[in-house]
Amino acid sequence: MEVNGDEFKYIVMSRDQNARRSHSMKIDNSSFERVEEFKYLGTTLTNQSSIQEEIKSRLKSGNICYYSVQNLLSSSLLSKNVTIKIYRTIILPAVLCGCETWSLTLRVEHRLRVFENRVLRRLFGPKRDEVTEDWRKLRNDELNDLHSSPNIVRMIKSRRMRWAEHVARMGEGKGVYRIFIGKPEGNTPLGRPRHRWEGNIRCLFRKWDVGVWTGSSWLRIGTGGGYL
Repeated sequence: MEVNGDEFKYIVMSRDQNARRSHSMKIDNSSFERVEEFKYLGTTLTNQSSIQEEIKSRLKSGNICYYSVQNLLSSSLLSKNVTIKIYRTIILPAVLCGCETWSLTLRVEHRLRVFENRVLRRLFGPKRDEVTEDWRKLRNDELNDLHSSPNIVRMIKSRRMRWAEHVARMGEGKGVYRIFIGKPEGNTPLGRPRHRWEGNIRCLFRKWDVGVWTGSSWLRIGTGGGYL
């Protein structure tokens, strides 16, 4: 539920399409408007439990920060180290707020890399071609060489693993842990299964060649203090 001044809003997350129909209700003298999405503690929540709108909102915030400092990023009066620090302390935090809980697909990772490369091109400027002697934009591989810090996707994965370790060590006394290991009732809907946050964690462990995956075994690995 969200309170905005004298306005009250609520959202219902359900797989039932009929349950998503918008209607309002009244309790005592207060009216509650049913909505499909709203912001809670800065995070965009939707009735379909989709992370897409949140990532779109974060990229929008990143663009606002980028345009507010773009003259500094291309300034010849500042060293590249300073402009990189501006990017990492002003723009990146606006994009990555809450990224520990994101479930990313390859398409979303590509969108994030496109955003970062656009900012880095502004930061490093164009390059003169050795053959044609014309100025051109830097290629992605050239940006990777110039920007020695981990790219935005690697930062998200690193933060996600730290959050996974935190969840794994919480124990059953914490609500977050109980919610995560809980199994929702009902049958899985038809169609391609939605990409889940735990699936991202499992993919990272597979890359590290960590054992055989059954259930939430990464939680036991995390509490053992091994790989997380």
